[in-house]
Amino acid sequence: MDLEPLPDLKTLSDTELKRLIGELKDREVALSAQRRALHGRMDMLRYELVRRLSSKEEGELSVVDLDGLANILAGRIPDIDRLEG
Repeated sequence: MDLEPLPDLKTLSDTELKRLIGELKDREVALSAQRRALHGRMDMLRYELVRRLSSKEEGELSVVDLDGLANILAGRIPDIDRLEG
């Protein structure tokens, strides 16, 4: 998202300032909704990765897998390539 430079604020009327504030609030609401949707998708991907790793047969989980699971559950994403092995 590109932010345009602000106009010279001293030259704007109160009505123009209120309009600009309203436009930015609308953009912020849309961005927040997009951010929440992205976080939801990341949560689903983490859940699927945890499900796959935890369904491996006993003894098949490596130390890297266990560390990766701990990081995922803590909300930290490790290097995903390390977990796929």
